[in-house]
Amino acid sequence: MIRHDLPANRWRSSSYSADNGGQCVEIQTVDAGDIAVGDSKDRTRGAFVFTPASWSSFLHHLKTDAG
Repeated sequence: MIRHDLPANRWRSSSYSADNGGQCVEIQTVDAGDIAVGDSKDRTRGAFVFTPASWSSFLHHLKTDAG
C-alpha cells in the first residue's frame, strides 16, 4: 500500500546514512505500528507501508544475505 501526506516531522533516517543533503531512504511508524518507507528527495510520491512482520522479515534478509 502507498500512503501520502504523512507527518514530515516523524521521518527518520538510519544512523548509517551519510550527511548527503537528504538523499536517503527514511522510515516512520504509522497506524497500528506499520512502517512507512519513503524517499527523502521526493516525499510527494508517497511511501510504501509494510506490516511490522513484513518489515522485520525484509531487514532479516538484508542482514543475512549481505554477508
